[in-house]
Amino acid sequence: MTGGGGGLFRLPRERAEVAPGAVHVPEWLPMERQRELVEACREWARGPVPMRHTVLPGGGVMSVRTVCLGWHWQPYRYTRTAGDVNGARVAALPDWLADLGRAALVAAYGDDGAGYDGGYAPDTALVNFYEPGARMGMHQDKEERSGAPVVSLSIGDSCVFRFGNTETRGRPYTDVELASGDLFVFGGASRFAHHGVPKIIPGTADPAVGLTSGRLNITLRETGLS
Repeated sequence: MTGGGGGLFRLPRERAEVAPGAVHVPEWLPMERQRELVEACREWARGPVPMRHTVLPGGGVMSVRTVCLGWHWQPYRYTRTAGDVNGARVAALPDWLADLGRAALVAAYGDDGAGYDGGYAPDTALVNFYEPGARMGMHQDKEERSGAPVVSLSIGDSCVFRFGNTETRGRPYTDVELASGDLFVFGGASRFAHHGVPKIIPGTADPAVGLTSGRLNITLRETGLS
């Protein structure tokens, strides 16, 4: 692991604290659960609000495709309806997915989930699909009014996940390879760290997950909104 902007964090593939409050748990999702999530994502992508390329305020278009549950994210706010897509109300966040988020905190932080176990109540999920060549620039997840951790699940092709600092989009940062089934949680001192995905690694997914190519990323969050 490197903290100064160089080196890809590859081995060993074991639980690691990348930064205070930022924990990588490789191979957390079993294959059966990965397949279930792929099928669920396909259903969510069909609507009521379909998966789309998000248009940024300056006119740029994100290379990833996104569908939201619970709350609809658009730059840079949350709404219940997707005014930038079709005006429909987004699908509800299923209880089983919130339960998975609580289990993820225990896996990352220990038996009490760093104080959030049971009290962690994610009410939105952003599902991002990265086709080969897609990327995500360095950014902060800061539209939420809650400082509760972000839970990130990876399925499909591996990616280079760049985890930085809370002050700038540049160095210092650490590059972590996230593979299918990996869990990454960031909260506490790292909750508002800049992060991004500069590269997808094509052909690295096990076809058994149900994806022929590309990467699915599901992030669970507490919005703090009523």
